Amino acid sequence: MKKFMNTAETMVAESVEGFVRAHEEFVVFGADRKCIRRRHLVPGKVAIISGGGAGHEPMHIGFVGRGMLDAACVGHIFTSPTPGQIVSAIEEADTGAGCLLLVKNYDGDVMNFEMAAEMVAGRHKIEMVLASDDIETTRAGDGRGRRGVAGTLITERLLGGAAEQGQSLAELKAIGDSLSSRIRSMGVALTGVAVPHTQRTTFTLGPNEIEMGVGIHGEPGHSRELFSDADTIINHLSEAIFYDISQSTDKALLLVNGLGGTPPAELYLAYNSALRIMEEHGVRIERSLVGTYATSLDMQGLSITLAFLTDEEFSLWDSPIATAALRWGC
Repeated sequence: MKKFMNTAETMVAESVEGFVRAHEEFVVFGADRKCIRRRHLVPGKVAIISGGGAGHEPMHIGFVGRGMLDAACVGHIFTSPTPGQIVSAIEEADTGAGCLLLVKNYDGDVMNFEMAAEMVAGRHKIEMVLASDDIETTRAGDGRGRRGVAGTLITERLLGGAAEQGQSLAELKAIGDSLSSRIRSMGVALTGVAVPHTQRTTFTLGPNEIEMGVGIHGEPGHSRELFSDADTIINHLSEAIFYDISQSTDKALLLVNGLGGTPPAELYLAYNSALRIMEEHGVRIERSLVGTYATSLDMQGLSITLAFLTDEEFSLWDSPIATAALRWGC
């Protein structure tokens, strides 16, 4: 396995240090390098905190900054941050109005964030929102609930924008919970993930196979299907998403996310196909985002996310943001 790394054991620490040094305008290390926090915290603003295993960059560290996250914790590759890291992020980022923890719905993440919340309950006001946009887990019927994947970005952005405007912890919790049924994602892969520690790929596909419904930790999906043209593949994803989502309006945001090894030309082609399908269903795509934001290391694949939003939520999306990965209105 050829990767630009020194050792598998030091890869995450060296990568995160490089990220901080490259983006000192936006972020700094927290105490003992347990978390990354926004360089300029805002007194009296609710802190939005998230995190997860490394290997998904730029999620979450690339979203720390004005209008999005106040702090993020990074675990080992595909491994939840520890409760101690999360406690450190809470201590660093809480400027008096409490913290909202935005957690992707995976067992390890949920357990560790809940444990951290219990550890600081006497000193900090804490609320938690679960990101659960992936339709695949419920299709599999294993009872774990929906995973948090690329749609997590949308929730982080909207909550970050609302917090920047001074909304309270209770108001932010209500927004986050209300988004749950209105954001849906599904992914597809042409290759598995090459994991540095194991020196193996998470699954192997034949030259004419694709994996439908993959997760962002290299998990296989619900079916292995024959490789086809892009319109056929994107139609499969888009139709599954459209018929699984709660629609309270006809106005939506469409996100096409690269999983790490897919070039921009293919992502924009996929967006064009997904846009056409959604418009055929009467969906008005009011905002779009295309790029590599929630990755699975080097997986050659992509995901489609649809989010039905209110006019107020579109305003939050449009409000100023300044992070390493997203920046507009500043």
